[in-house]
Amino acid sequence: MAHSRFIRDAGLTARMTTVMFLLGALFVGFIVTLMFVADGAGYSGAAPIIGLVGIGIAAYQWWNSDRVAMRAMRAREVSPEEAPELHGMIDRLCALADMPKPRVGVADTDMPNAFATGRSPKRAVVCVTTGLMRTLDAEELEAVLAHELSHVAHRDVLVMTVASSAGIVAGMLTRSAQYGGFGLGRGRNQGAIPAYLLALAVSLVVYAVSFLLTRMLSRYRELCADRSAAFLTLKPAALGTALQKISGEIAAIPQRDLRASSAMNAFFIAPAISGLTLKTLTSTHPTLEQRLEQLARIQADLGRPTA
Repeated sequence: MAHSRFIRDAGLTARMTTVMFLLGALFVGFIVTLMFVADGAGYSGAAPIIGLVGIGIAAYQWWNSDRVAMRAMRAREVSPEEAPELHGMIDRLCALADMPKPRVGVADTDMPNAFATGRSPKRAVVCVTTGLMRTLDAEELEAVLAHELSHVAHRDVLVMTVASSAGIVAGMLTRSAQYGGFGLGRGRNQGAIPAYLLALAVSLVVYAVSFLLTRMLSRYRELCADRSAAFLTLKPAALGTALQKISGEIAAIPQRDLRASSAMNAFFIAPAISGLTLKTLTSTHPTLEQRLEQLARIQADLGRPTA
């Protein structure tokens, strides 16, 4: 965890370490299993290639996570001259948190949201949408920016980016297997169909496990960022109001418009989803009620007189 004045969270550190260890072990087991399956089907050279592809994807995501996220949101970096109020808020918060200032981005979309990404605090970017700036007042926007800066300081954005690699590789293999992977299209190879089925089963298991692990980490890191922002700004009520406004605006946006940004849900301050189901297993975020309850407790603690 980066050194800053954001509150330290041992639970977040432990969860990030555990998720990275388990996903690393899962990825190694995945490749070893594929090597065994491919060798049995007579395609011993396939698994190492898949392994290299997986490592390449992880490295690419680590190195270019900021560019990929900005491109996905059609966002652009803005200078202090272009967005003086936004830069001023981030300058104040970074000075308060004693952390390097990230780059600042703006995405021209009506959906009110914000995200942070980047492989390190020095390479990070905090991006807000034009819809968010129109929806929130100054205190609420500052609270949201503090939430995003907490993600940067705690480096959980980087962990989430790299952690998704195992699931991406498994998903790629599952799709490619449908088009003849592991010799499925070569009907004369008697081991092809069993190898295909085993590879498909392993891929689905790896994808499912990585999906659940990243979701569990994502939910906790959002609660941690809420806490950190509340204690840094000493205005938990402002963040609570901001979350309510954001969720209300998102709920009014048609599903077809939300789907265009759904790939970024794990990084948004609030998911671009309305009518969410299966919350406890699949959501990237805790419920709005959980977040508001936590902020209300912090508000009560801050209001108590010290002895």
